[in-house]
Amino acid sequence: MSGRGLSRGGAVLVAALTVDSIGNGLFLPLSLVYFRELTEVPLALLGVLLSVANVVTLPVPLWAGTLADRFGALPVVVGSQLLQAVGFLAYAWVQGPVGVLASATLVAVGVRFFWSAVFTAVADYADGSAGSWTRDTWYAVSNGARTAGLAVGGLVTGFVVADGREATYRGVAYAAAACFALAAALLAGFVRTPATRPAPGADRRADGYGGLLRDRPFLALIALNTTYAMSNIMLGLALPTVVLDDVRGPAWLTSAILAGNALTVAVLSAPVGIRAQRHRRTRTIVLAAVLYTTWGLVFATVGPGRPVLAAALLVAGALLFSAAELLHAPASAGLAAAAAPPASRGRYLAAFQYSFTIASMIAPAFFATLYEVGTAVPWLALAGVNAASILGILALERALPATALRAGADPVAPRPTTTVTSDAH
Repeated sequence: MSGRGLSRGGAVLVAALTVDSIGNGLFLPLSLVYFRELTEVPLALLGVLLSVANVVTLPVPLWAGTLADRFGALPVVVGSQLLQAVGFLAYAWVQGPVGVLASATLVAVGVRFFWSAVFTAVADYADGSAGSWTRDTWYAVSNGARTAGLAVGGLVTGFVVADGREATYRGVAYAAAACFALAAALLAGFVRTPATRPAPGADRRADGYGGLLRDRPFLALIALNTTYAMSNIMLGLALPTVVLDDVRGPAWLTSAILAGNALTVAVLSAPVGIRAQRHRRTRTIVLAAVLYTTWGLVFATVGPGRPVLAAALLVAGALLFSAAELLHAPASAGLAAAAAPPASRGRYLAAFQYSFTIASMIAPAFFATLYEVGTAVPWLALAGVNAASILGILALERALPATALRAGADPVAPRPTTTVTSDAH
């Protein structure tokens, strides 16, 4: 029985993801500074504690995927937001190392659960929607909403840092907690997705993580996506160093470029996503890889001596990066969702998030180590890796299910009932 028309609350879903991202944007720039300002814990120990909190979350996607397949992804997303709300409330009261570790772990676990389930939740919503939007369109709109939320939160935090008062820092923790609690309430109260209960044996790959480990094309997709995930991280990670050391330009140039990227993605995600879905997802990813490669080559030419030219190169490179991000985000998520067997989609998409986890672990060392060799070396290396990935994607295209390549051919899990799932159930 079709699930079309069973989803409810699409506008609220987008609004909730935006509010969630405002909460993230409020605190993302303060993750280390906050505890440094409000506790007596030494900076070196703070770094260790926050790293430990993130390492603890590494098994979370495995649990999140299983829960999403068994109970639905939407309840997992709401639970993740409530965990983050509690964690940020605790942020306002912690004093010593134990409190820092406990509260940071709560938030980190919540974040990992969120990213491990949100793409499945969006896919579930798209499958049950009566509208004409495909999964890729929903992914594109969601990406734009999250980017806009991060930008708003980050802008507010800029004023907080400038103010510098302890009460203001605590206010940010309370505001972030409120954002996550509100997002959870919106999803639980107003968003519904169809129950996903495929018949047993409907797909021979639908035996969870065992099937995933035998699914070589999907594992290859995860590996290739790690390249693009690392590319996405590199702009925000490396740009401050490039501006200060290579260009020797003003600090505001970094903020202006990052704000321009956020605005571009927020405004253009929907129209670009709608147009890109006319083409094969793999070819869209190839185009994104070409743009990432060109961006790397442009940044490799940036250097001191001509500040106007250097600034122009940075802006041109950032525009290439933004275009690549606009193409990659919905196409990669849509491809992963469509390539997964319906009965195990939650587990497959949770495992797909390991590409971003691995990238976040590799990127700082990748940039810092190669930058010591030469300021252009990390960008040339990144361009080379992206160029090589094009051959990988084209080869993978022949191994993936034909229905996964185009948005209009997405397989949808059979839905034998007309029930809906929500976080209130």
